[in-house]
Amino acid sequence: MSSYKNVIVVGASGSIGKIITEGLVSTSKFNVTVLSRKESTATFPRAVTVRVTDFSEADLVNALKGQDVVISALGIEGFDQQKTIVDAAVHAGVKRFLPSEFSSSSEDPVVLQLVPLFEKKKDLIEYLKSKEKDGLSWTGLATGLLFDWGLANGFLGFDIAKRAATIWDDGNKKFTLTNEKQLARAVTSVLGHPDETRNRYLYVYSVETTQNEIVRSVEKISGLNWTINSTSTEQQIAEAKRLLGAGDFSGGYILVRATTYGDVPGLRANYAQAKDLANGALGLEVESVEETVKRVISQVP
Repeated sequence: MSSYKNVIVVGASGSIGKIITEGLVSTSKFNVTVLSRKESTATFPRAVTVRVTDFSEADLVNALKGQDVVISALGIEGFDQQKTIVDAAVHAGVKRFLPSEFSSSSEDPVVLQLVPLFEKKKDLIEYLKSKEKDGLSWTGLATGLLFDWGLANGFLGFDIAKRAATIWDDGNKKFTLTNEKQLARAVTSVLGHPDETRNRYLYVYSVETTQNEIVRSVEKISGLNWTINSTSTEQQIAEAKRLLGAGDFSGGYILVRATTYGDVPGLRANYAQAKDLANGALGLEVESVEETVKRVISQVP
């Protein structure tokens, strides 16, 4: 099968959606369309076609006609819409669907225990499997958490401005992270290898590292000692539950971090050891922790 040409992105204005959309456009290999609600004020690259929709199934079918691929980058608030989009994709004759994975693996039962909302991701994979007979293929892509993105904005627990880091447990647990452009390269490479990636759940990464290695890198690059605040998996999960119980959704972000940092029996956060690691098949090189840190620190005011 030849590679795909017409690609439509759902959720293109979100953090992951922007990364994927910009990556697709930068290759000049695809005709890129984004779905947008009428009330949206989001802006997109000039090379992108914007298709306004009310997200009803009938309107989605019309929007998806002529598209080879649908990429869903919807956030948690949009997970429930994905089955409707899948149904529309089937009726519109779409060939491939990439669901909104692009994070910790929904194949991992421990991840689902930590972040129950990710059950909706797993359910969608099962739903996509049921549509294979209707001609719609799919590819799931687990990336783990984003390294450069999460380092720059503090999501990973490193505050560059204050030179402070929150380290879980002993900080020596190995895990993998993926950089923004590596995620984009992974997506575009999936589309360029339709047969090899058909109906598969794949794993990719940029770096295999530990929290302590990142600390050593930020101190080396900044030339300054950082303040280290120690915590534990138990403390973090308890705090997450307290926040969520009080209606504070930031507790959910702690649980997402736990899918990488957490000292939880059975948690598979090191994708370098994954059975379906796809770095080689997709032409993705392993990247440098230190070079990533250097780039991020140089860009943060």
